[in-house]
Amino acid sequence: MDNLFNSIASFESTLILEQGLSANTQEAYGRDVRQFYEFLSDKKITEPSCITKELLSEYLDVLKKKERLASSRARALAAIKSFITHLVREGLLKKDVSDGITSPKRQRPLPRVLTEEDMFKLISSINEKTPRDLRDRAILEILYGCGLRVSELCALKITDFVDDGELLRITGKGSKDRIIPVGAAAGKAIQEYLTCSRPFFAKKKSADYIFLTRLGSIFTRAGIFKMIRERAISCGIEPSLVSPHVLRHCFASHLLSHGADLRAIQDMLGHATIDTTQIYTHVDEARISEVHRKFHPRA
Repeated sequence: MDNLFNSIASFESTLILEQGLSANTQEAYGRDVRQFYEFLSDKKITEPSCITKELLSEYLDVLKKKERLASSRARALAAIKSFITHLVREGLLKKDVSDGITSPKRQRPLPRVLTEEDMFKLISSINEKTPRDLRDRAILEILYGCGLRVSELCALKITDFVDDGELLRITGKGSKDRIIPVGAAAGKAIQEYLTCSRPFFAKKKSADYIFLTRLGSIFTRAGIFKMIRERAISCGIEPSLVSPHVLRHCFASHLLSHGADLRAIQDMLGHATIDTTQIYTHVDEARISEVHRKFHPRA
């Protein structure tokens, strides 16, 4: 066995004894370092002292060309950095050759959104006037019409509607308040629910929370999630594609596609920075590209 191979065995022992990593992380680190060893072996590198920054950079390029996800490449680099630290500590490598090599930037996945047609299909499928139907439709209209987080929806109180119900005052993350316009459809659904449906659910313990379960309790996040999935199934939409947060994404994405200002969307969503809201521009670009590919005769 070469010295490089022996040093890997020694490193894997330190993972178990010294670093306090989970079993899964230990296994992943060991696998990543052994794959790095295979790369070095192909280049006839058998001594730890022969590992250079250039070799490490080349290996990361190889992983990228193999289309390894940025998250996988980042973990591989973390494992190799840990291995190199071990080599330096053991006197097998003079300096940390991984110093200055930055971790691959992890790409944020694009938010999942429904088309406007599917969104309207989901909401309009609730067309009965039972207390539950009026409540569920009002929930969908508010989630889609105001872009609320599900936790914000569950915490909504009657007093949060201001200016004759045309505005909604939300206390979001970091206890920051924001004002969101209530559109005509959402306003109508809420008014009908409050007048004709909420009294059916309300109990003494209900206080002034808006949306109530059949027991008169405030909704949990899981309860809202379950209701939306059931409504999706009932109108033929794949339930795995729908969640409260998807409706929030739909709110932002559909606003943007109709020309809304990104700063205004940021304010309504309650994002601390514009960078978070910027992701919806990529959703819109993806939609435009899809339309072009589908309809342009030369695409």
